[in-house]
Amino acid sequence: MELADIQAAAGRITDHIHRTPLIHSQQLNRFCDSELYFKCENLQKVGAFKARGATNAVFAMAEDQVQAGVATHSSGNHAAALARAASLRGVAAHIVMPVNAPQVKKDATLAYGGRIVECEATLAARESTLEEVVAATGARVVHPYDNADVIAGQGTVGLELLEQLENMDVVVLPVGGGGLLAGVAVAVKSLCPGIEVVAAEPAGADDAFRSFGLGQLVPQTDPQTIADGLLTSLGQRNFPIIQRYVDSIVTVEEETIVRAMQLQWSRLKSVVEPSGAVSFAAVLDHPERFRGRRVGVVISGGNLDLSRFPW
Repeated sequence: MELADIQAAAGRITDHIHRTPLIHSQQLNRFCDSELYFKCENLQKVGAFKARGATNAVFAMAEDQVQAGVATHSSGNHAAALARAASLRGVAAHIVMPVNAPQVKKDATLAYGGRIVECEATLAARESTLEEVVAATGARVVHPYDNADVIAGQGTVGLELLEQLENMDVVVLPVGGGGLLAGVAVAVKSLCPGIEVVAAEPAGADDAFRSFGLGQLVPQTDPQTIADGLLTSLGQRNFPIIQRYVDSIVTVEEETIVRAMQLQWSRLKSVVEPSGAVSFAAVLDHPERFRGRRVGVVISGGNLDLSRFPW
């Protein structure tokens, strides 16, 4: 993954996504004793950064590669993002979703024209069902995070952030599969190597934290977190990129994620899903790392079921 790949992605997707705003709150700055600037990917198409990677992957394909449609397995935002990108390209999207996927995300996928195939809520079931769908349709798989074009698309968040925020000291963003983290880290470190890149992960789903510390991939086995978008294992393709470009990974507690959501709702007037609040939770749980610094905080998504607030 190179900076040129991310720059090419930016040119490819610019007409199909939002350039999301950067917002701040003086109250939160005083509360955290930091200069916090929130990159609002919760205001992105489909309500999450996933629109970037899915759109880049679909539009990077040649006509003969995409004519049978695209397919993936996803419990959330990538499902809706791929359905939307496929619709823009005029092809079918076959989405394998576990039966326990949030209804709000199933509804969004259907609204964008995705064809949902449900399966049991295990990785093995998701993968085997996807294999069946591909065998039956000939669709091309677009992995949610372990895909070079997806990673490049997510990296455009970093390009925008650098253009919007001068003299940034550190950027903090959530990590699940690692596509967003890998792409943003490449963009930021290639253009401004002095900026610290910090990833945040729920303590109850800390495979990236453990993998980073041990220097080898540790699989996610029994994740326990409200942040449903961060339940996946770190991607094989993403891990070496993260090892090279990311400075550190920290963990956050469940109650801090909820607190971050509350503060973003009340102070920023922003609907943020649990996964999207993990980066701000890192500032709350590890204030010494960010005190007195100019911080870019990536809100990764805002697809929250409003009937199931965690407070």
